[in-house]
Amino acid sequence: MRTPKKFVFTAIQCAALTAGLCTSAQDLPAGPGQQEVAALCSGCHNMRPIARSSGYSPTEWRELIRTMMMLPVETEDRVSTYLGEHFPPNDRRSPTLVSGPVEIDFETWVVPTLGQRSRDPVEAPDGSIWWVGQWLDIVGRIDPETGEMREYPLPAGAKPHSVTPDAEGNMYYLGNRNATIGKLDPDSGEIVEFAMPDPGARDPHTGEFDAQGRFWFTLQHSNRVGRLEPTTGEIELTELDRPRSRPYGIKIDSSGNAWVACNGGPCLYRFDGDTMAATRIDLPNQETTVRRLDIAADGTIWYVNSGAGRLGRYDPVSGSVREWPSPSGPKSHPYAILIVDGAIWYNESGMRPDALVRFDPTTETFQSWPIPSSGFYAGILRHMRAAKNGDLLIHQSATNHIMRVSVSEPAGGD
Repeated sequence: MRTPKKFVFTAIQCAALTAGLCTSAQDLPAGPGQQEVAALCSGCHNMRPIARSSGYSPTEWRELIRTMMMLPVETEDRVSTYLGEHFPPNDRRSPTLVSGPVEIDFETWVVPTLGQRSRDPVEAPDGSIWWVGQWLDIVGRIDPETGEMREYPLPAGAKPHSVTPDAEGNMYYLGNRNATIGKLDPDSGEIVEFAMPDPGARDPHTGEFDAQGRFWFTLQHSNRVGRLEPTTGEIELTELDRPRSRPYGIKIDSSGNAWVACNGGPCLYRFDGDTMAATRIDLPNQETTVRRLDIAADGTIWYVNSGAGRLGRYDPVSGSVREWPSPSGPKSHPYAILIVDGAIWYNESGMRPDALVRFDPTTETFQSWPIPSSGFYAGILRHMRAAKNGDLLIHQSATNHIMRVSVSEPAGGD
């Protein structure tokens, strides 16, 4: 594993990066290290992740800090000691873990440049694993055989949200902050940007290619879904008929239709693969918000009910909806979701540690595991994709970890 590049905040850099939004020292318990925590930690996030964490010992805080930034020894000692004293281990948000017969193994890489918030890994046609570093305008590549990593700088301000390969191995990223889709040539490093044709389309979010090579994508806060024709650069946009639906996850079914999750309310959308005509599916539970979805081999739509802490299934043929409570309850906030070999995988992002959950639709049984980040548990899994061999590709964005999860099921199935 490579030694990560240093990424250090000073109080001045913090103020510049967050445009005056640094959490003040007065918002933290008094004590040596208080000022440094306020200045350093809030360069990337506010204090809520610290206060809502599962807490750590000073040694564990030190290890966690090193996944985010490298500090002078004296500063690191003060900060980790302060955090260990005021934010020790707790079980306020511990997940309800369910045992079972399936075994999994985590393989982990820490990306070279710390502080980038690496996320959304995906496998390219050549077997390499790619990610985006949203905070620092990076697209990165891992050779899983050697562990060698390369990072590609993107145009400043792109703030890429996800990355997806096309059939030729070009990598398409979503410029969430600069309203672009970028095409990266891995060999040359050359980038071609496709700008949104409408100033109201501000935040490209998640994308998927259809069988014809067209790139479908969501724009969460713009309340739109788009489609890029890469050969011409033409982008078509459709606005959702439900205000503030916040289209989030997107998947393409076997007929070429796009299915979209509503992070802003109880709905799903189906977009016709030819005309882009939208059909809204209203879900019965009004507490529902849906981060992401996936499509089973039989065409049923599985989704995470993030707002109510449930796993859901929608049958497009019968129109029926069924949901199952997630093991950790209504505040578990399921987030990413993936179907592999008929099993439904998702995570409980509201828990500490973030739990990886497997659901067997045949037996309607759950099994779950804590997602590790070295010797501690931190971060949130926000998107999950499958490798060609059936491994799960996941991440922990707060700690710059990219992971591959291999699955071993008992002989003869469950």
